[in-house]
Amino acid sequence: MLTRRKLLRLANGFLGTAVGSLWAADGRLPAALLPGAPRAKSVIYIFLCGGMSHIDTFDPKDNKYAGTMMDAIGFGDNNAPMKRPVIPILRTYKRYGQAGIPVSDWFPHVGGVIDEFAVVRSMYCHQTNHFPAVIEHSTGKPLRQFEHPSLGSWVTYALGSANKNLPSFVNIGRPSSPVQLTGGYLGARYSATPFQPGDTPIPNLAAPASATRAERDRQMEALTALNAEFRAEYALDSEIAARVQAYELAGNLMRTAPAIVDFEKEPGHVKALYGVGEKETDDFGRQLLLARRLVENGVRFIQLCHAGGGNGSWDAHGDMETHAPLCRAVDKPVAGLIQDLKQRGLLDETLVVFTSEFGRTPWSQNTTGRDHNGKGFSTLLAGGGVRGGVVEGATDEVGYKAVDKPHYISDLQATILQQMGLNYKKMDFNTNGRAFHLIEEGTGPIQAILR
Repeated sequence: MLTRRKLLRLANGFLGTAVGSLWAADGRLPAALLPGAPRAKSVIYIFLCGGMSHIDTFDPKDNKYAGTMMDAIGFGDNNAPMKRPVIPILRTYKRYGQAGIPVSDWFPHVGGVIDEFAVVRSMYCHQTNHFPAVIEHSTGKPLRQFEHPSLGSWVTYALGSANKNLPSFVNIGRPSSPVQLTGGYLGARYSATPFQPGDTPIPNLAAPASATRAERDRQMEALTALNAEFRAEYALDSEIAARVQAYELAGNLMRTAPAIVDFEKEPGHVKALYGVGEKETDDFGRQLLLARRLVENGVRFIQLCHAGGGNGSWDAHGDMETHAPLCRAVDKPVAGLIQDLKQRGLLDETLVVFTSEFGRTPWSQNTTGRDHNGKGFSTLLAGGGVRGGVVEGATDEVGYKAVDKPHYISDLQATILQQMGLNYKKMDFNTNGRAFHLIEEGTGPIQAILR
């Protein structure tokens, strides 16, 4: 016989990280809802792990300072003053679209849809090392003195689920940090559910291959009857009731999710948009195609982590040419996602965010690579009420610091929340007698890029 304590321990271990936000059925912050219909029903949050160089991609600069020594105070061990050489930008830029926005030769496909994007060139954060910068980017907090939840968890907590058979917050790809998935003090039920393309969207949750649909249906019916008896006996135990509900929802997911990741019936021309079947783009193309299918099925927040693990592969200290294959891997799939969403009428209600934890410096570390730069970097947004074909803000002459219309990372978060129909000023949570606020810094939503 399982004791109550053993049952809870088993349930926590099996479901705590596997199901995550699947448990969130109803919104918990009605006071934060803005009047009227939200501009965006879902968010696709594309995060490039390691720090994409903005000045080699979406923030063009000339090379008149190349070879000169530049003060690099605040970088390196012990924040010691130092000088480092500015290295040349080897990319060529071309103006795309009716707006004529310049885009690097590393992103020609994104250039082809640049009229759908707002390019914010003046983002900044306080941290310059990967792990704290990812925490800041995920939670809006420059330090992790408390178990702050990630943005996707806040959205899930505030709005709940739109599809009872699928999670509200999904992560695809290996993150840089577990903080990108955490529900923090909101609880594990609001954490991200990890999804992956293929026959098994959630590891350790799929039915055995030998089980038939009829067998699984009979098993689920038996489980439902047993759960009803269990609830009747332990009606006052809300913790156990929550666990039972989680198992039921996991069963629904086990039957629903495989159809979501089955691309066999997807038309060939659609898969071609994402680069599915092509060597360099197949993996990320499948991930973005899965993201679109999750949007179609009511998932609110889909986070895609590209080239994660460790510091992330976008961390180009040794040579900027390491960016080249990474850009090729994401360029066509991202452009394909925008085209696919638009032709299906989903772009207007889906907010696509394309960003990284920080940018990179104009100087090198005595190599052909670039150091971390939190003082200025670029973020792209499309759909969900965003004005396409606009550029917001600017960095200085060499791309080191945001100088025109600077936006702290929480401004991006406030923008996402507003487009999802949430008042960022009322995103509050009380625990242990203390009130926590999601947004505590910055100037609020980036209104200049919104319709």
